[in-house]
Amino acid sequence: MKHDNILHKQEKLFLAGKRSKVAEFFEVLRIMREFVRGFGAFHHLKPAVTVFGSARFKESTHESYYELAKKAGSLVAQEGFTLITGSGPGLMKAANQGAKEAGGYSVGCNIVLPHEQKPNPWLNKFVTFNYFFIRKVMLIKYSYAFIILPGGFGTLDELTEALTLIQTGKLQDFPVILVGKDYWRGCMEWFQSTLVKQGAISAADLNSIYLTDDIEEIRNILHKTALRFGLKQQ
Repeated sequence: MKHDNILHKQEKLFLAGKRSKVAEFFEVLRIMREFVRGFGAFHHLKPAVTVFGSARFKESTHESYYELAKKAGSLVAQEGFTLITGSGPGLMKAANQGAKEAGGYSVGCNIVLPHEQKPNPWLNKFVTFNYFFIRKVMLIKYSYAFIILPGGFGTLDELTEALTLIQTGKLQDFPVILVGKDYWRGCMEWFQSTLVKQGAISAADLNSIYLTDDIEEIRNILHKTALRFGLKQQ
């Protein structure tokens, strides 16, 4: 825990620009080392689907979303993908559980936080990162589709990161599946009524987004993605 506090103090100084050039040089080395560690750990992963969602939505408080997350994780495994999450509790845990129980391979990208986040018990492999931006690269790098379950600022950050990379051509137009129609409907309406209407994005930028609670529709999207990118035969 003391080590974690030192890292957070260093990160705050780094972001505030109050450190020497030598200190910043060593920060770059730490960043590089963390990238190398992550790439090394996940290099041999087969094609994956990343599931994002709230750590705060527990089975006891959000049972319907928890069960939906488990079903989504199970579908990912059934379609032959590795499942990746942020490795935490809540809906991440549910998705990992669904994949593992379906016989799939379940991976986590854990993060060091002031209030320690422990990897959930449904992971075949996990790596713990100190930097959010490195973790986000790992969550996106290996995935051919993204399932976005209900969540907060972190989930919104990951959603818009994926959409931005697709919009700018840094990623192919992989499907971004918003699961939880009641939860995400207002967000989609705002995208259309404000972002598109004001010209901040084009209507075509929303083409990769699917809004659904239908398990068979999710299965169909994942299946078509696997066929489209040659990950399985017709």
